Amino acid sequence: MKIKQLQPQPNCILSIVTDDGRIGSFNVSPYLKYEAFKDLQNPDEFMKVTNGDYFVEWDCGADLSADTIEALWQVAEQVSPIAV
Repeated sequence: MKIKQLQPQPNCILSIVTDDGRIGSFNVSPYLKYEAFKDLQNPDEFMKVTNGDYFVEWDCGADLSADTIEALWQVAEQVSPIAV
């Protein structure tokens, strides 16, 4: 899975669009109990997420792979794939 679009939302949710046209959301809240993700409890820090295509990463160094996201995200819809 390649992440084409990424938008942080309130309450530690990431809205994601993939290269195959899936649109969904991923809840980061369960990860906040881990030391690497502690800074993301601050909403301003959470919003500083960047898209690495095959991972997402925050300024604090926390990251999640596309594989982790794909295994646990909630797909809302499927649209035509986005041109690579």
